Amino acid sequence: MGQPTPARTSPADGDWWRSAVIYQVYVRSFADGDGDGTGDLAGVRARLPHLAALGVDALWFSPWYPSPMKDGGYDVADYRAIDPAFGTLAEAEKLIAEARELGIRTIVDIVPNHVSDRHPWFRAALAAGPGSPERELFHFRPGRGAHGELPPNDWPSQFAGSTAPVWTRLPDGDWYLHLFTPEQPDLNWDHPAVRQEHEDILRFWFERGVAGVRIDSAALLAKDPALPDLATHPGPHPFVDRDELHDVYRSWRAVADAYDGVFVGEVWLPDAERFARYLRPGELHTAFNFSFLSCPWDAGRLRAAIDTTLAEHAPVGAPATWVLCNHDVTRTVTRYGREDTAFDFATKAYGTPTDLALGTRRARAAALLSLALPGSVYLYQGEELGLPEADVPPDRIQDPMHFRSGGADPGRDGCRVPLPWTAGAPYAGFGSREEPWLPQPAGWSAYAADLQERDPGSMLALYRAAVAARPAFGDGPLTWLPAPDGVLAFARADGARCVVNLAPTPAELPAHTRLLLASGPLDDAGRLPQDTAAWLHA
Repeated sequence: MGQPTPARTSPADGDWWRSAVIYQVYVRSFADGDGDGTGDLAGVRARLPHLAALGVDALWFSPWYPSPMKDGGYDVADYRAIDPAFGTLAEAEKLIAEARELGIRTIVDIVPNHVSDRHPWFRAALAAGPGSPERELFHFRPGRGAHGELPPNDWPSQFAGSTAPVWTRLPDGDWYLHLFTPEQPDLNWDHPAVRQEHEDILRFWFERGVAGVRIDSAALLAKDPALPDLATHPGPHPFVDRDELHDVYRSWRAVADAYDGVFVGEVWLPDAERFARYLRPGELHTAFNFSFLSCPWDAGRLRAAIDTTLAEHAPVGAPATWVLCNHDVTRTVTRYGREDTAFDFATKAYGTPTDLALGTRRARAAALLSLALPGSVYLYQGEELGLPEADVPPDRIQDPMHFRSGGADPGRDGCRVPLPWTAGAPYAGFGSREEPWLPQPAGWSAYAADLQERDPGSMLALYRAAVAARPAFGDGPLTWLPAPDGVLAFARADGARCVVNLAPTPAELPAHTRLLLASGPLDDAGRLPQDTAAWLHA
């Protein structure tokens, strides 16, 4: 799968995270080392040469902890172990060390808003009964109504499109809060034991050599202790972006600083000023940029998203992050091949027409656009292979978002289908003796990494070339260049320029001495065709 080569940053580079290319590994679907149909750490270790050849600086692992998998691993039962389906803690430590030898750091995922209902704390709370100290670690409340038969408040589910309740009643009469599934009870972050436990978890993983932590649902932890109704509450939101959250992250930052660790927060907030507060000195290092991810393939909208992102990060001196896709989002090739190229959970539906050739052309251009922007870039596994969203048969869907929408939402499994590695092998070389946990579509082998390695025009070849050439853009700011309508053109450090043509007619390239890279061929007159990007040296 290519020769292992060092990634482009050195482990001694303390600011590596400011301009890193970070690859998201969804372990269950990456590579299967033991042939049981589920991806595992052995599979990741065997594919480290692929990741080194891609040139990434770090691997972000979606939760790899013991979990009943009621929400794809985001229902964690034990933060100090590895799910047996994936391997062992000792194997995780080997993986962290082996990746580091290749210049690749490791980022783990923490889910602080909730735990699994199999977590020892919640099991103890169920056993202890109403009014017990064990229940104070969660949000247990009596119900409303004459007999406590009504939920304690009107809060909505955090699964988009879901009308399912966020309270579940127990036989003893108590209700407990779960902003996601009933198998994911929310923790009470007013309790000192909850705060101490998470700081200890951070130390546990930093001491095992991880370089950073991604924080799931980072703006949801704190709740108004009164748990008021949302519809009639006049004050700050009772469970989103509460001010007391910043005390939590300042305490976490002190832990991370002792290990030179970094944080990236999943912060979905429409208010730019509120968003930037999480990135103030002494809090989180970075946060995901969802405005760019959800933006349609439109020059004006993309430029606005880029400008807004850079502007909201500038006052706090934090680097922006750029991402086109992740484990929750429709794959880029598919999304960009649709009439509506934006992403919104609320608009996901079955049977949306897609032009994959068009989507692939745009995804190639978007790859060069995102990798040329100032800040760090997150690359979801399989994007470097140009994978489309897969249609998972309804009887094989596992994502709770599908079920909690009453079946209207196709769910997120379509972007989680196991990767194709070897065209001629069973299950496209995923490694299984048995069918993978999610079925691969017919023709999946056409995207296999071994085929793309031999094709200089493949998506994999483009990503490898782009990551290798990315340092040419340096660490300087972005300066927009004059360009026709529908064309994005900007300059970075040392004369490096990026031009992306979204207009219906070919675009003249600005004056340059060298073409560094292009997402597709120029036309016979040396112009940039529609839905094509180029990197130039002035």
